[in-house]
Amino acid sequence: MNSDLKNLGLLRLYPAPHEQLTLEGTYLQLHLHRQAAVGDVLIYANYIASVDGRISLFNEESGEFAVPACIANKRDWRLYQELAAQSDVMITSARYFRQLAKGQAQDLLPVGQQEDYADLLAWRKAQGLAEQPDVVIVSNSLDIPLTALEKLQGRKISVLTGSAASAENIDRLKQAGVYLTVFATDSVTGRGLKQWLIQSDYRSAYMIAGPEVHRTLLAERMLDRLFLTTHLTLLGENRFHTLLSGTLESAVKLRLESMYFDQSEVNSQLFVQYALQQG
Repeated sequence: MNSDLKNLGLLRLYPAPHEQLTLEGTYLQLHLHRQAAVGDVLIYANYIASVDGRISLFNEESGEFAVPACIANKRDWRLYQELAAQSDVMITSARYFRQLAKGQAQDLLPVGQQEDYADLLAWRKAQGLAEQPDVVIVSNSLDIPLTALEKLQGRKISVLTGSAASAENIDRLKQAGVYLTVFATDSVTGRGLKQWLIQSDYRSAYMIAGPEVHRTLLAERMLDRLFLTTHLTLLGENRFHTLLSGTLESAVKLRLESMYFDQSEVNSQLFVQYALQQG
């Protein structure tokens, strides 16, 4: 395994006791795929942000928002992969596939095939999980390049959309063999998404989409866990995304579950896990 990942550890700040730990296995030990009660699903999200809250900046050349290169790093990516390894399905958006079609996505959806992540593929097999998580795309526009979908051959891909979606786009995806569900509501709701996941027999769902899908889940308190890496960097810039967009009818309260300080000399960052408080 890459020495940058193997030789430098974490300092657990919460819960006590404070102790030195290895990076590998920090999130894998949570066994998120076994947390949901029978007939339920655990939905969790993950972001990396700067101290001033930027999860992505606008790239003038690509015309897309992307994770800033100066905060993206292999140590955070390892934990990103560990979260993916515990999921039955990954929730993403059409934007990811547009970036993938342009060659601008960070990577194919995990779990990675590189040597550094071979242990995670073996772990999934030992746990009785499929080699790779399924993929569900939440999109009201259905602006999804078919060429990008072809890059994930061998994985079940489902698309969820609202009743306001273009009939032309619906037909285009159906003809391409995509599993497509059209909800009765104008757009996909958080409650509708969770119910669809349960009916599809998923027990753990990893949400890696942007702030709009995040808000959709939070608005109806459908998200269970939030994993946030805070890179100790200030980015500034005027065109950016934070981990939440739009408005909420009421504030969402979080409960701190764990916090680790990354002792890497190159990437000073905090790995934090929150649970959503219901009610």
